[in-house]
Amino acid sequence: MTLTQLRALVAAAELGSFTAAGTALGYTQAAISELVRRLEDECGLQLFHRGGRRLALTSAGDQLLPYARQTVNAAENAENTVKAVRGLTGGVASLGLFRNADFYLLAELGEQFAAAYPDVRVRLVGVNAAVVAEAVAAGDLEAGIVVLPVTPAGLTVTPLARDEVLYVSANPAHVTEPVDITTLTGRRMVLYDAHAGWTDPDRLQLAGRAQAAGVRIEPFAEVEQAQAALHLVARGVGDTFLSRAVAERLLRTEGLPLHTTTFDPPLHNTFALVHRQHTQLSPATGELARLAVDLLLRNPMLEHRRPLPMQEPPEA
Repeated sequence: MTLTQLRALVAAAELGSFTAAGTALGYTQAAISELVRRLEDECGLQLFHRGGRRLALTSAGDQLLPYARQTVNAAENAENTVKAVRGLTGGVASLGLFRNADFYLLAELGEQFAAAYPDVRVRLVGVNAAVVAEAVAAGDLEAGIVVLPVTPAGLTVTPLARDEVLYVSANPAHVTEPVDITTLTGRRMVLYDAHAGWTDPDRLQLAGRAQAAGVRIEPFAEVEQAQAALHLVARGVGDTFLSRAVAERLLRTEGLPLHTTTFDPPLHNTFALVHRQHTQLSPATGELARLAVDLLLRNPMLEHRRPLPMQEPPEA
């Protein structure tokens, strides 16, 4: 029993003849008749009374028709959905974004995509980059813009751009020169992204430096939001670190009496597009990701890395 046979059955029943059904479906009368005959052979039942001026369903055909119609309608709905998503006239585009994406691209990304594709719904998931990478690896998200390094296996990673990470303090004496890892571990630190903890990419980089130097980073206070960390730093609770674009924006808008310096050696947030290996993004999500990449590459505050075509990493 094929979908084509069921379409022939439904059309013949609704239009009353094989000729009319053939015209509606783009087949000859003989082809429709043959499709119905094969369906009858497979069912072992006669579905139409033949010989009258108008085809009439048998009892068996009458019982089969609602299911045939339901199947044909479901197939047509599926085809229309695929066409809509492929043509970006429907569906949902979803993309994971690192938590502070709003300081780089979030509002403009949503605005541009909505203007270009008003019939496609948008889902932008902004959480810590480590959580985004895990969601992409698990298949909960198709793709994401993250901060490196990411730890899940099975991802294709395309670096895009980077932003320097700054050391932030209310004490001017703490920022007279670049801060090395030994100096940092000797100070009280206020860290944000408490939930992600040491899976956070910035913390991973600093933890690697600390391990190499034989020291440990023990935060004095942990909060979830960067703004909260800065407010604690402004009150003298401790020092923190934050990417340049975020730090400069927040210090300007919050008016906090804070000072910054660089790290020794310099520390950077590297932004990258990730998706699962050996998978193709849906058209809607692919277009949303393309716009996100374009916005990052045009951001004048970032050091840009024009990406090469995505390459699959070697198998482990």
